[in-house]
Amino acid sequence: MAVIHDTTLEPSKLDLLTSWLPSRPWYRGGAAEPELTKAGGFRLDDPRGEVGIEFIVATDTRGPRPTTYLVPLTYRGAPREGAEHALVGTMEHGVLGRRWAYDGCQDSVLTGQLAALIEGRVQAQDQNLSDVPDREVIVTGTGDGSLPTDFTAADDREGTALSTSQGTTLRVHRVLRPVPAGSTLPPQGVIGEVSGSWQMPDGTRVRGVFAVLRSAGRT
Repeated sequence: MAVIHDTTLEPSKLDLLTSWLPSRPWYRGGAAEPELTKAGGFRLDDPRGEVGIEFIVATDTRGPRPTTYLVPLTYRGAPREGAEHALVGTMEHGVLGRRWAYDGCQDSVLTGQLAALIEGRVQAQDQNLSDVPDREVIVTGTGDGSLPTDFTAADDREGTALSTSQGTTLRVHRVLRPVPAGSTLPPQGVIGEVSGSWQMPDGTRVRGVFAVLRSAGRT
């Protein structure tokens, strides 16, 4: 179980993302840095209790049309060998000391727990409270059997595709879009789906799809 500390972070997570997001192919803000506000998110537990796992939902309020992003991060107490390309930045944590923040889609601890979430073996946890499930994160249509976890991550304009040698693809949506009220059917070819909610700049709450699972041969 992850323990959520009420303490300081320097720089803040949003400050790290402000610098990092423009380097991503799915970033919609062009050359300008985003103006980010926290909109939601959830956590997953590392079974070994060593790595922090967080899915941050942040909205860029710059410009006339806000854009909301999903950013999975992992937090480690030491640099991850060979993962310099996935480093988002470092922070000084008031309790834990220096923490290295990584793009979670490039971290096998996060992707393995995301697969476990879709299989129904673990439960999403509240972003801000210790040992409190997040009931707004919903998993549907998990498919048959265990998911392979030999994921290879590739970013594109729409998000991140986590592909396996068996042909299974788990796509993480980076740019979030609200699903119209009353919509219940997943897109054609989807055999698993993770959805959740977040807060819009005007204070309303909306729901959308965070990740979708497709098996080999389904598009």
